[in-house]
Amino acid sequence: MNQAAVAPSKVSGHTVLAFDFGARWIGVAVGDTETRIASPLGMFEAENAPRRLAEVEALLREWRPGRLLVGLPVAMDGGEHEMTRRARRFARQLEARFGLPVDLADERLSSASARETLREAGKGGRDHKHDVHALAAKIILQSYLDDAPRR
Repeated sequence: MNQAAVAPSKVSGHTVLAFDFGARWIGVAVGDTETRIASPLGMFEAENAPRRLAEVEALLREWRPGRLLVGLPVAMDGGEHEMTRRARRFARQLEARFGLPVDLADERLSSASARETLREAGKGGRDHKHDVHALAAKIILQSYLDDAPRR
């Protein structure tokens, strides 16, 4: 897992971990419901469930969130597809295994927005393709924090 730029000691007890679920990679971000600030953490391989859950468990031990957020990939018309079902399954696994509340958030265009943000910062192309996953998770989480009433 790529390491965070945010120190765990700076995160309050209102921590949310967000996941940008993908077939090969899962991007991760951390945020706080009080400050309403989200930061990208990194990403990890998503190809098998035991490894996915071990990565999440390590993140939970480090960050001690009170809630989890999973980006829900839906079609532009709002319809569901195979990745939507896989993300829902991932969210259910997290809730059952770790006993934390798990919210789902529409993630339409989050990856496209992340790629554009990286391009604007001069970080486009192959060298930064993995940065997209963590930044997409941050975009999903920031939108969630911005849109939600104080929790």
